[in-house]
Parts: sequence; C-alpha cells; structure tokens
Amino acid sequence: MAKNYVQKGDTITIAAPVAVASGGIVKAGSIIGVAQGSAEIGGKVDVACGGVWELPKVASEAYAGPGVPVYYNSGNGLVTSTASGNTKLGVAIESVAASTGTVKVRLNGAF
Repeated sequence: MAKNYVQKGDTITIAAPVAVASGGIVKAGSIIGVAQGSAEIGGKVDVACGGVWELPKVASEAYAGPGVPVYYNSGNGLVTSTASGNTKLGVAIESVAASTGTVKVRLNGAF
C-alpha cells in the first residue's frame, strides 16, 4: 500500500461547524454526513459519510419508491426532496407517506 494512505474515509473527524447532537446531520463545506457523537462548535466530531440512516424529513413530503434523490435543508435541519438551495444528501431507500416524520437515506458519500 502507498505510504501516503491516511484512512478509508467512511467516517472522518472534523471540527464541528455548529453545535451538533449525535445522529444529527453535519454539513461543513462540501462534507455532509451524520454525527457519531455530540460536539460544540469547533469541537471534534466523527462524521459518517456513507451508510443508511433514518433521518428527520419535511413531514408534508411523500417519497414514491427507492432511489428518490433527497437533500439537506440547513435552514430547518430536515431532509427534503427540494433541490433548489439545498445540499444533495443521498437517496431515499423506501417509499414514505407524507404523514411520516422520518426517511431512511443512503448517504451520497461524495461531494
């Protein structure tokens, strides 16, 4: 293996851009993922950049089937199907009704 290899990169440690709770969505520049612990602003937090996570969504939105692109709205901290002004998060892996408050998301893992 090359001597300059650092890590696999599925989970990375960064300075928290905002106070974050474990399981919350973290967005730092082009990095987006799920916090693996809680941290204050500037504190170190491990961020999972891949995998499937159950995350809070805009309750009025329904997703029709797996593979629907979803985005992160940093204004309200929720997953949404609205691309405009939001950051690509990944894809829904199941259909969910509008009355549902969460959705299972496969994180994009890229930027």
